[in-house]
Amino acid sequence: MFPSQVRGALGLPMMARRHALAFLTLLFMLLGASGEAFAHAVAEGDKGYIQEIYGVNLISFMYLGAKHMVTGYDHILFLLGVIFFLYRMQHIAIYVSLFAIGHSTTMLLGVYFNIGINSYLIDAIIGLSVIYKALDNIGAYQRWLGFQPNTKVATLVFGLFHGFGLSSKIIEYDISPDGLVPNLLAFNIGVEIGQLLALSAILIVMGFWRRTTGFLRHAYTANVAMMCAGFMLVGYQLTGYFIA
Repeated sequence: MFPSQVRGALGLPMMARRHALAFLTLLFMLLGASGEAFAHAVAEGDKGYIQEIYGVNLISFMYLGAKHMVTGYDHILFLLGVIFFLYRMQHIAIYVSLFAIGHSTTMLLGVYFNIGINSYLIDAIIGLSVIYKALDNIGAYQRWLGFQPNTKVATLVFGLFHGFGLSSKIIEYDISPDGLVPNLLAFNIGVEIGQLLALSAILIVMGFWRRTTGFLRHAYTANVAMMCAGFMLVGYQLTGYFIA
Protein backbone atom coordinates (compact mmCIF):
# COMPACT_ATOMS: atom_id res chain seq x y z
CA MET A 1 0.00 0.00 0.00
CA PHE A 2 1.28 3.45 -0.89
CA PRO A 3 2.41 5.53 2.15
CA SER A 4 -0.04 8.18 3.28
CA GLN A 5 2.65 10.84 3.12
CA VAL A 6 2.92 10.33 -0.64
CA ARG A 7 -0.79 10.12 -1.38
CA GLY A 8 -1.22 13.72 -0.33
CA ALA A 9 1.61 14.98 -2.52
CA LEU A 10 -0.53 16.44 -5.26
CA GLY A 11 1.79 19.34 -5.98
CA LEU A 12 5.20 17.96 -6.85
CA PRO A 13 8.30 20.16 -6.54
CA MET A 14 10.23 21.13 -9.63
CA MET A 15 13.06 18.75 -8.79
CA ALA A 16 10.62 15.83 -8.65
CA ARG A 17 9.25 16.75 -12.07
CA ARG A 18 12.78 16.85 -13.44
CA HIS A 19 13.44 13.41 -12.01
CA ALA A 20 10.20 12.17 -13.57
CA LEU A 21 11.15 13.56 -16.97
CA ALA A 22 14.59 11.96 -16.77
CA PHE A 23 13.07 8.65 -15.66
CA LEU A 24 10.53 8.67 -18.49
CA THR A 25 13.19 9.57 -21.05
CA LEU A 26 15.37 6.68 -19.87
CA LEU A 27 12.45 4.24 -19.99
CA PHE A 28 11.42 5.30 -23.50
CA MET A 29 15.02 5.04 -24.73
CA LEU A 30 15.37 1.54 -23.28
CA LEU A 31 12.01 0.40 -24.58
CA GLY A 32 12.55 1.93 -27.98
CA ALA A 33 15.99 0.40 -28.28
CA SER A 34 14.73 -3.03 -27.33
CA GLY A 35 12.98 -3.62 -30.64
CA GLU A 36 11.60 -7.15 -30.62
CA ALA A 37 12.26 -7.43 -26.90
CA PHE A 38 8.77 -6.00 -26.41
CA ALA A 39 7.28 -9.28 -27.58
CA HIS A 40 9.54 -11.59 -25.54
CA ALA A 41 11.57 -12.16 -28.68
CA VAL A 42 14.79 -14.10 -28.61
CA ALA A 43 17.72 -12.47 -30.41
CA GLU A 44 18.19 -13.65 -33.99
CA GLY A 45 21.42 -15.49 -33.16
CA ASP A 46 19.79 -17.25 -30.23
CA LYS A 47 16.73 -18.01 -32.36
CA GLY A 48 18.86 -19.78 -34.96
CA TYR A 49 20.72 -21.66 -32.24
CA ILE A 50 17.46 -22.88 -30.66
CA GLN A 51 16.17 -24.10 -34.01
CA GLU A 52 19.37 -25.96 -34.94
CA ILE A 53 20.38 -27.80 -31.77
CA TYR A 54 18.92 -31.07 -30.50
CA GLY A 55 19.51 -33.25 -27.50
CA VAL A 56 20.21 -32.13 -23.94
CA ASN A 57 22.05 -28.77 -23.73
CA LEU A 58 21.61 -27.69 -20.12
CA ILE A 59 24.25 -24.95 -19.87
CA SER A 60 23.20 -23.34 -23.15
CA PHE A 61 19.55 -23.21 -22.16
CA MET A 62 20.37 -21.89 -18.70
CA TYR A 63 22.31 -19.07 -20.34
CA LEU A 64 19.46 -18.31 -22.75
CA GLY A 65 16.96 -18.23 -19.87
CA ALA A 66 19.08 -15.88 -17.78
CA LYS A 67 19.73 -13.64 -20.76
CA HIS A 68 16.01 -13.42 -21.52
CA MET A 69 15.09 -12.35 -18.01
CA VAL A 70 17.88 -9.79 -17.62
CA THR A 71 17.00 -8.15 -20.95
CA GLY A 72 13.20 -8.47 -20.50
CA TYR A 73 12.16 -4.87 -19.82
CA ASP A 74 8.55 -5.77 -19.08
CA HIS A 75 9.63 -8.34 -16.47
CA ILE A 76 11.99 -5.85 -14.84
CA LEU A 77 9.36 -3.08 -14.76
CA PHE A 78 6.86 -5.42 -13.11
CA LEU A 79 9.43 -6.61 -10.57
CA LEU A 80 10.29 -2.99 -9.82
CA GLY A 81 6.64 -2.26 -9.16
CA VAL A 82 6.22 -5.34 -6.98
CA ILE A 83 9.13 -4.56 -4.64
CA PHE A 84 8.83 -0.76 -4.75
CA PHE A 85 7.40 -0.47 -1.23
CA LEU A 86 8.60 -3.78 0.19
CA TYR A 87 11.30 -3.23 2.79
CA ARG A 88 11.63 -6.62 4.52
CA MET A 89 13.43 -9.43 2.75
CA GLN A 90 10.82 -12.01 3.80
CA HIS A 91 8.10 -9.97 2.11
CA ILE A 92 10.20 -9.57 -1.03
CA ALA A 93 10.87 -13.33 -1.05
CA ILE A 94 7.14 -14.12 -0.82
CA TYR A 95 6.14 -11.87 -3.72
CA VAL A 96 9.07 -12.83 -5.95
CA SER A 97 8.39 -16.52 -5.25
CA LEU A 98 4.73 -16.09 -6.24
CA PHE A 99 5.80 -14.40 -9.47
CA ALA A 100 8.35 -17.16 -10.14
CA ILE A 101 5.79 -19.93 -9.50
CA GLY A 102 3.34 -18.36 -11.94
CA HIS A 103 6.00 -17.60 -14.54
CA SER A 104 7.55 -21.07 -14.36
CA THR A 105 4.25 -22.96 -14.43
CA THR A 106 2.86 -21.49 -17.63
CA MET A 107 6.21 -21.35 -19.39
CA LEU A 108 6.90 -25.05 -18.83
CA LEU A 109 3.36 -26.31 -19.39
CA GLY A 110 2.76 -23.97 -22.32
CA VAL A 111 5.75 -25.27 -24.26
CA TYR A 112 5.33 -28.92 -23.24
CA PHE A 113 1.64 -29.05 -24.22
CA ASN A 114 2.09 -26.64 -27.15
CA ILE A 115 -0.30 -24.03 -25.75
CA GLY A 116 0.38 -20.84 -27.64
CA ILE A 117 -1.24 -17.41 -27.30
CA ASN A 118 -0.84 -14.57 -29.76
CA SER A 119 2.41 -12.86 -28.72
CA TYR A 120 1.05 -9.35 -29.24
CA LEU A 121 -2.03 -9.95 -27.10
CA ILE A 122 -0.21 -11.70 -24.26
CA ASP A 123 2.45 -8.99 -24.17
CA ALA A 124 -0.26 -6.32 -24.11
CA ILE A 125 -1.59 -8.04 -20.98
CA ILE A 126 1.93 -8.01 -19.55
CA GLY A 127 2.03 -4.27 -20.20
CA LEU A 128 -1.25 -4.02 -18.28
CA SER A 129 0.44 -5.80 -15.37
CA VAL A 130 2.94 -2.93 -15.17
CA ILE A 131 0.08 -0.39 -15.24
CA TYR A 132 -1.83 -2.35 -12.58
CA LYS A 133 1.12 -2.41 -10.19
CA ALA A 134 1.96 1.27 -10.68
CA LEU A 135 -1.66 2.21 -9.91
CA ASP A 136 -1.57 -0.08 -6.87
CA ASN A 137 1.58 1.65 -5.63
CA ILE A 138 -0.03 5.09 -5.76
CA GLY A 139 -3.13 3.89 -3.89
CA ALA A 140 -5.48 4.35 -6.84
CA TYR A 141 -7.71 1.35 -6.12
CA GLN A 142 -8.52 2.43 -2.60
CA ARG A 143 -9.44 5.91 -3.80
CA TRP A 144 -11.38 4.77 -6.88
CA LEU A 145 -12.91 1.48 -5.73
CA GLY A 146 -12.84 1.82 -1.98
CA PHE A 147 -10.91 -1.42 -1.38
CA GLN A 148 -7.45 -2.90 -1.84
CA PRO A 149 -7.15 -5.88 -4.26
CA ASN A 150 -5.19 -8.86 -2.99
CA THR A 151 -1.64 -8.05 -4.11
CA LYS A 152 -0.36 -11.60 -3.63
CA VAL A 153 -3.06 -13.08 -5.88
CA ALA A 154 -2.44 -10.38 -8.48
CA THR A 155 1.31 -11.09 -8.49
CA LEU A 156 0.69 -14.82 -9.01
CA VAL A 157 -1.89 -14.26 -11.77
CA PHE A 158 0.27 -11.81 -13.67
CA GLY A 159 3.18 -14.22 -13.25
CA LEU A 160 1.09 -16.77 -15.16
CA PHE A 161 0.66 -14.30 -18.01
CA HIS A 162 4.38 -13.48 -18.06
CA GLY A 163 5.11 -17.20 -18.43
CA PHE A 164 2.66 -17.57 -21.31
CA GLY A 165 4.40 -14.66 -23.03
CA LEU A 166 7.65 -16.61 -23.08
CA SER A 167 6.14 -20.00 -23.90
CA SER A 168 4.28 -18.56 -26.89
CA LYS A 169 7.51 -17.20 -28.32
CA ILE A 170 9.45 -20.44 -27.73
CA ILE A 171 6.73 -22.44 -29.50
CA GLU A 172 7.13 -20.22 -32.56
CA TYR A 173 10.79 -21.28 -32.77
CA ASP A 174 9.86 -24.97 -33.01
CA ILE A 175 12.30 -26.22 -30.37
CA SER A 176 13.47 -29.81 -30.88
CA PRO A 177 11.49 -32.44 -28.91
CA ASP A 178 14.76 -34.32 -28.33
CA GLY A 179 15.78 -33.33 -24.79
CA LEU A 180 12.81 -30.96 -24.50
CA VAL A 181 12.01 -31.49 -20.81
CA PRO A 182 15.55 -31.14 -19.38
CA ASN A 183 16.25 -28.21 -21.71
CA LEU A 184 13.06 -26.44 -20.59
CA LEU A 185 13.93 -27.06 -16.95
CA ALA A 186 17.42 -25.67 -17.55
CA PHE A 187 15.93 -22.67 -19.34
CA ASN A 188 13.62 -22.04 -16.40
CA ILE A 189 16.51 -22.29 -13.94
CA GLY A 190 18.30 -19.72 -16.06
CA VAL A 191 15.22 -17.47 -15.98
CA GLU A 192 15.20 -17.62 -12.18
CA ILE A 193 18.93 -16.88 -12.04
CA GLY A 194 18.38 -13.90 -14.32
CA GLN A 195 15.48 -12.79 -12.13
CA LEU A 196 17.68 -12.90 -9.03
CA LEU A 197 20.37 -10.89 -10.81
CA ALA A 198 17.86 -8.27 -11.97
CA LEU A 199 16.24 -8.18 -8.53
CA SER A 200 19.63 -7.74 -6.83
CA ALA A 201 20.43 -4.75 -9.03
CA ILE A 202 17.00 -3.23 -8.37
CA LEU A 203 17.33 -3.70 -4.60
CA ILE A 204 20.78 -2.11 -4.55
CA VAL A 205 19.54 0.96 -6.41
CA MET A 206 16.34 1.13 -4.34
CA GLY A 207 18.36 0.77 -1.13
CA PHE A 208 20.42 3.86 -1.93
CA TRP A 209 17.36 5.79 -3.14
CA ARG A 210 15.28 4.98 -0.06
CA ARG A 211 17.98 6.46 2.17
CA THR A 212 17.63 9.86 0.49
CA THR A 213 15.29 12.49 1.93
CA GLY A 214 13.48 12.89 -1.39
CA PHE A 215 12.38 9.26 -1.82
CA LEU A 216 8.77 9.72 -0.69
CA ARG A 217 8.40 12.88 -2.77
CA HIS A 218 9.74 11.26 -5.92
CA ALA A 219 8.13 7.83 -5.45
CA TYR A 220 4.74 9.04 -6.70
CA THR A 221 6.31 10.50 -9.83
CA ALA A 222 8.38 7.38 -10.48
CA ASN A 223 5.27 5.19 -10.37
CA VAL A 224 3.41 7.53 -12.72
CA ALA A 225 6.38 7.25 -15.09
CA MET A 226 6.31 3.47 -14.76
CA MET A 227 2.58 3.51 -15.55
CA CYS A 228 3.27 5.58 -18.68
CA ALA A 229 5.85 3.00 -19.76
CA GLY A 230 3.21 0.30 -19.26
CA PHE A 231 0.77 2.20 -21.49
CA MET A 232 3.53 2.49 -24.08
CA LEU A 233 4.04 -1.28 -23.99
CA VAL A 234 0.31 -1.92 -24.38
CA GLY A 235 0.01 0.55 -27.25
CA TYR A 236 3.01 -0.94 -29.03
CA GLN A 237 1.66 -4.48 -28.77
CA LEU A 238 -1.91 -3.65 -29.80
CA THR A 239 -0.61 -1.66 -32.77
CA GLY A 240 1.48 -4.66 -33.81
CA TYR A 241 -1.52 -6.96 -33.39
CA PHE A 242 -3.82 -4.93 -35.65
CA ILE A 243 -1.12 -4.25 -38.24
CA ALA A 244 0.04 -7.88 -38.31
